[in-house]
Amino acid sequence: MSWLLGALLLIGVGIILRRILRLGTPVTSLLAGLPPLPAGQDAVYQPIAQEVETNASILGISLNDAFEERDASRLEIAWHMVQLSAGEWARMAATVTALLNAMSKYVGGAASPPPGRRIASEHYKAQVLTGSLRTYELLDRLAFGPQLRFQLRIRLLRGAVERLTKEFRRTYRYMELTQDHSSEIWLRYDLYFHDFDLVAKETLLAFRDLLACLPASALNELAVDIRALVKHGVRASVVQVGR
Repeated sequence: MSWLLGALLLIGVGIILRRILRLGTPVTSLLAGLPPLPAGQDAVYQPIAQEVETNASILGISLNDAFEERDASRLEIAWHMVQLSAGEWARMAATVTALLNAMSKYVGGAASPPPGRRIASEHYKAQVLTGSLRTYELLDRLAFGPQLRFQLRIRLLRGAVERLTKEFRRTYRYMELTQDHSSEIWLRYDLYFHDFDLVAKETLLAFRDLLACLPASALNELAVDIRALVKHGVRASVVQVGR
């Protein structure tokens, strides 16, 4: 019953976080040092930014609780917290992927190319991303023009979500079958979440860059898509982690 109480507590924390974020408090962790967006662009940005930040907060809390239970040798409870984390991971992956797909849809209509910001590959830790990051760095140096560089960013981020989610699921299924609580397994969860959180933040930064380049007509269309994504889509869907 203790694990059930923990699960209920986690859900309660998630609800509180969601209510706090929905009260209109801007997401500041991604805006530090950046100029504020104009009101029209910010109105499109904030709902999905809050959604992603909520996903990441709940996922981080559940994984942190799993680590604490594991460190206290309460392995059954730790496994139940991993199960909760897996469901939240799937929701966050769906959110970020849907946002990246929306960006791919609208980047062609940008009035000017989005900034060619380079992703800092040295900040990532999971070995599963090493190859794609090296390829990205090479192509980014060869790419001509900011629009192509922006498309490379989107492609890298989408691939990173897919790879990290695949490896998280692989580790999850292995733990489910073996109940292996070795340090190696838990280190994987730590590294995967670290990089997944970075990918989510990079996605929001890229989205912010794109918003600044869209004409009013495309911005209005994108706003409709984002509202539908937040209201009807990814958090309401149930994704089977083991599939």
